[in-house]
Amino acid sequence: MKVQNITDIEGFFKVVDECKGKVELVTGEGDRLNLKSKLSQYVSMANIFSNGEIPELEVIAYEKEDIDRLIHFMLDGGQQ
Repeated sequence: MKVQNITDIEGFFKVVDECKGKVELVTGEGDRLNLKSKLSQYVSMANIFSNGEIPELEVIAYEKEDIDRLIHFMLDGGQQ
């Protein structure tokens, strides 16, 4: 799924941490980073978040409840 305009980066990673299954970030080169890994989260932040928000990412979640959780986060603008 494409994820756009995330301004609450901390909230986004909190939702990712709450996911039960694997959640991956697809890089521009097609690599997949495990977003549940703190190291991958820091690497992602350093490489992608240049101005304090995430313009667009491709995220893959494998569990239906995790997809729903991420969609809920996006629809509610990070309000949990």
